Amino acid sequence: MNSLQLLKAALVGAIALSTSARADTPAPVEKCFGVAKAGKNDCQTASSSCAGSSKQDRQPDAWIYVPNGTCDKISGGSLTPKTADAG
Repeated sequence: MNSLQLLKAALVGAIALSTSARADTPAPVEKCFGVAKAGKNDCQTASSSCAGSSKQDRQPDAWIYVPNGTCDKISGGSLTPKTADAG
């Protein structure tokens, strides 16, 4: 194996390692209460047992994941669960 072939093999190996070893890190998220569409909540609420089971749009205790810093920008969004009468 001559030096040019060795150099090519080393470059190909380095590129393969650098692209396969890099994992995409998920963007940070927060729970946003009171903005989920009916049946589209991400997890259990006080009044429903599992994801996708909220009964009404903008149910106060139903939440979805949104990118950090987004919830406060959404009308009706809250970082803490709201009670039904607090609306």
